[in-house]
Amino acid sequence: MAVPGCGLSVEEQTGQEPGWSLPLAPDRSRSFEAAERERPVLEETSVPGRLDLAFSTTPTARAQGPADDPDYATYGSRSVRLDLSSYDLEGYDRIAFRIRPACDGFPVVNLDCWLPCLPANHLISLENNRWNEVTLNIGNYPRKGPQELRFTATLRGRDAATGDSCRFRIDSIFLQRTADIPSERGWQPTDIVLSTGGYAASGPKTAILPADCAGRFTLEDRRGRTVFRGEVRAEETTLGRFAVADFSGFTREGEYVLRAGGRASYPFPIGDGRWDSAAWKALSFIFGERCGDAVPGVHGKCHLDLFAHHGDQTISFGGGWHDAGDLSQQSLQTGDVAFALLEASERFREADPALAERLREEARWGLDFTLRTRFGDGYRASSVGLLIWQDGEVGTFDDIHTVRVQDNAFDNYLQAGYEAYAARVLTEDPAMQERLRQTARADFAFAEEKYARDGYDRFRFPYEHCYNTSHSQWMATVSWAASQLYRLTGEDFYADKAVEAARYTLDCQETEPVGEGLCGFFYRDTTRRSIVHYIHQSREQVYMQALTELCLTQPSHPDYARWEAAIRLFGAYLKALMPYTAPYGMIPSGVYAADEYLDTDNFYALHLFPPADATQRYTRQLSQGVQVDPTHYVKRFPVWFNIFNGNNAILLSLGKSAALCGRFLEDPVLTDIAREQVYWMLGKNPFGQSMVYGEGWNYPDMDSFSSGLLTGMMPVGIRTWEDTDEPWWPQVNNACYKEVWVTVAGKLLSLIAEF
Repeated sequence: MAVPGCGLSVEEQTGQEPGWSLPLAPDRSRSFEAAERERPVLEETSVPGRLDLAFSTTPTARAQGPADDPDYATYGSRSVRLDLSSYDLEGYDRIAFRIRPACDGFPVVNLDCWLPCLPANHLISLENNRWNEVTLNIGNYPRKGPQELRFTATLRGRDAATGDSCRFRIDSIFLQRTADIPSERGWQPTDIVLSTGGYAASGPKTAILPADCAGRFTLEDRRGRTVFRGEVRAEETTLGRFAVADFSGFTREGEYVLRAGGRASYPFPIGDGRWDSAAWKALSFIFGERCGDAVPGVHGKCHLDLFAHHGDQTISFGGGWHDAGDLSQQSLQTGDVAFALLEASERFREADPALAERLREEARWGLDFTLRTRFGDGYRASSVGLLIWQDGEVGTFDDIHTVRVQDNAFDNYLQAGYEAYAARVLTEDPAMQERLRQTARADFAFAEEKYARDGYDRFRFPYEHCYNTSHSQWMATVSWAASQLYRLTGEDFYADKAVEAARYTLDCQETEPVGEGLCGFFYRDTTRRSIVHYIHQSREQVYMQALTELCLTQPSHPDYARWEAAIRLFGAYLKALMPYTAPYGMIPSGVYAADEYLDTDNFYALHLFPPADATQRYTRQLSQGVQVDPTHYVKRFPVWFNIFNGNNAILLSLGKSAALCGRFLEDPVLTDIAREQVYWMLGKNPFGQSMVYGEGWNYPDMDSFSSGLLTGMMPVGIRTWEDTDEPWWPQVNNACYKEVWVTVAGKLLSLIAEF
């Protein structure tokens, strides 16, 4: 059985050449849903009848969203329902059915499924014009009382290539009682969990097993020969009791199966730790989310009739990449992803030239959008909330003219850093290099002028992922961007700016321990009332990016010792956090102060759309963490209240920080912590699921309602059950925890670039 990442080329894995212009075909055979269909059924009851849902997809009126986000709307929905009130669902834990869609010219087809007992709608990705077998676990939810099964199709318009009609037939509906219901909540695994996408040959390699597993474990190669033996050890941590198989001492490259306690793992590779396969797939997902371009098998050329206006100028906002499962756009996010693609391309330049070139090609697509969305006076087209496809014809009723426009200094600082980095590394394109060089200087100057006039930005749009930017993160961003321009130009002006901005950030670092050795974290500003946290988007890596760049570019500066000490302190902080999630390698969210909610400006910048009882819930969620002194707690997952939750971007940003510290300090422990974040993404989590679709095994269907099932798609991330600090990862794949997000794929590539 071939496993990606085990010495196989991308051609062998996918059947497509490295220079492909198609998204890599999704492999459903190793998915969570495929495994679910094979789970034993102990008893089942047939529900008679068949459901039919048919409708036209041509819009008849303009979609209208809320006043603060007018284009975040659809053209309505169509539903069909089945009454289940005569059945006692408490006796069953799964529903099975099959669906045959016939949607004229639609490359992406899906339906929402809903039962009152479920926490949200469940999106089902379907293959058009064939029968799709579907199973949905309901055994983890209360099922008492009347129930109905409802299927809903959301109308999102059409691009120029799609047809006018859709029809769905649903039949063979069964209520089932099954064996071995998969866990959806908590830290305890129900089977062997490990990184099914592989391990680096060097460094720690562990698998986590249920606590009752004891005795010896073995590793077997592809021929079934035992190549390593070890003792399963019992561990008791702050999370409970576990069994751990440690095979760190085994370094031979190849593909293996771990066996222990009558259980066998999925096959997994041990190799060089570059994760070329995961990088190819993350790149394929990003390519599949292209906006303004035709993506074969996903959509035709899209959003050409989407406009931003400033003064007498008009800009088409079709370009870059769609934000997530929806079709929203954020120019700053496109900049983030383009930068990550370039970072990864530099790391793979020699190891995998074909991958490096595709990464650069995709980065240039994003950079084109970055350059096109500037108005040339400091203003940028910044974002739009969007759920619909458009017809591509200018002057029709579905044209959109409400793209947000603003002149944030923060946006210009960050984009200037990205532009300067791109100008240095895109050596194969001298014309673009020169344009990027000029643009980086101009954007930095616009930011300086705006900051001198108005100070820190008052972020106006809570839907944009810079809204929660703290003053300390702001200044770290200024420092990092200035260092990039110093590298590009050699001008002392930028070197001095980098130093000046970093001094503010360093004044926000905690140097005195709370609890046992927990210091080195950053406060949001110099009042030190609120510690830096993230709940969704995260740019926490910028602190270490700024400080390591200062050390590398200005090693003779009088402040060098302070920069290095700050890096060491933050690295020590990451190390001190790790016992709180052992035996997993997930970096905890961090230290929280008990009264941060009193700092209302910062609290409500972070916690968007908070409930009325936000302060009480903050205190309740802290109490579920670990109290380390009278006023501080360690939380494994963030405090969060609303739909914006899921921790993949947070983990990957912290992993990037650990990798930067590890490389600069030549500290293998920090490098290992960084690798553990990749292992978590590839299956070494309590649910044993890979979060990169098509990489490793047991990857779940995700909420990709606009662009469909894409190889390499990654979700926002695991959330918590209610106000606990326990992970929760249901099969129900609603937004935003299971919504796919290009930010996460970009951050994975950025972290992989450090190895």
